[in-house]
Amino acid sequence: MHVLVLGGTTEARRLAESLAGDRRVRVTTSLAGRVAAPRLPPGDVRVGGFGGVDGLAAWVREHRVGLLIDATHPFAATMSRNAAEAAAQAHVPLLALRRPGWVAQDGDRWHSVASLAEAAELLPALGERVFLTTGRMGLAAFAGAGLDALWFLVRSVDAPEPPCPARMDVLLDRGPFELEGEREILRHRRIDVLVTKDSGGAATAPKLTAAREAGIPVVVVRRPPVPEGVPVAATPDEAVEWVVRKLSAEGSGGADGSGSADGPGASG
Repeated sequence: MHVLVLGGTTEARRLAESLAGDRRVRVTTSLAGRVAAPRLPPGDVRVGGFGGVDGLAAWVREHRVGLLIDATHPFAATMSRNAAEAAAQAHVPLLALRRPGWVAQDGDRWHSVASLAEAAELLPALGERVFLTTGRMGLAAFAGAGLDALWFLVRSVDAPEPPCPARMDVLLDRGPFELEGEREILRHRRIDVLVTKDSGGAATAPKLTAAREAGIPVVVVRRPPVPEGVPVAATPDEAVEWVVRKLSAEGSGGADGSGSADGPGASG
């Protein structure tokens, strides 16, 4: 069974590692190519876009993909929509692998927003020294003249490109991050407001703890929903279980490309 994993996340890499030892499975991980030096998973790897829905559906058919797993970043909404439409076109079962989102705790000063643009609108009322941890994409939302009085520390894996905030330092780093390191950034850089996307997971969560301890407000961009009707696995292990069930159905003659949407952690 050829399994195509739309990757780029830690969960996608762990899923590929788990499936690589199963002789019934051939795994190909697709990476968008936005990171200069990605950590490559085992199995086959392709880099670059597919050319939209039709291109992805054509690739799935041409390479005889039997299962498609969308393990992209929780904010890769366009890719997730394309995956849902392409899977329907190619009549291939699709699973979304999504780590659970973060949950506010006692002491958190969170401000939930729907977009980076909304986050930018809130900032002047919350602070002057901003720790921006939303990645290098979308910095244009913080480049408006109305934010020129603010100073930004932008953390990303690769260097950002213009347009960028007028007053900005760049911190090139890749998670996972340690709590003490996050505390030091807030202290040393005199940060008074944090901006993040609700990516979920433990790798970048220590910044939330550090902000809670320091009493710093956090602007949290809500993640987009998974396309309607797509089953969801919360962990790589749950995704492996889904694959195994599909393999068992195929072996018993029960798989016809229209498998049930039920699964561990499944939701609509």
